[in-house]
Amino acid sequence: MAMTCSRCGSAIAVTDIQCPHCRLTLKAFGHPGIPLHRATEDASLCDTCTYHADDTCNFPQRPHAQTCTLYQDLNAPPPPAPIKPRFSLRRYSGWIGLGGLVLISLAIALSR
Repeated sequence: MAMTCSRCGSAIAVTDIQCPHCRLTLKAFGHPGIPLHRATEDASLCDTCTYHADDTCNFPQRPHAQTCTLYQDLNAPPPPAPIKPRFSLRRYSGWIGLGGLVLISLAIALSR
């Protein structure tokens, strides 16, 4: 899967830490799993960030942050809720085990 660099517009891999053409840092702390969000032009990321809107941001560069690792777009749709299974054996495994133990004990008692 390919992306484009926000500075030079060249194609880059999703796992690239830096743009191979202009050397723009794409991932925070040199770690491929931590995305580094960047503001465009002179705009601040805080203007459209969920954490700034609900006043829970404690980032020192707030409200003028140009880069951020925790940025969440205020206008982005919420992620879909996970689907919970209706019945799970793991949830009731203790009761199933206890019921099995009672049935075995009852069978042993009746066989004597």
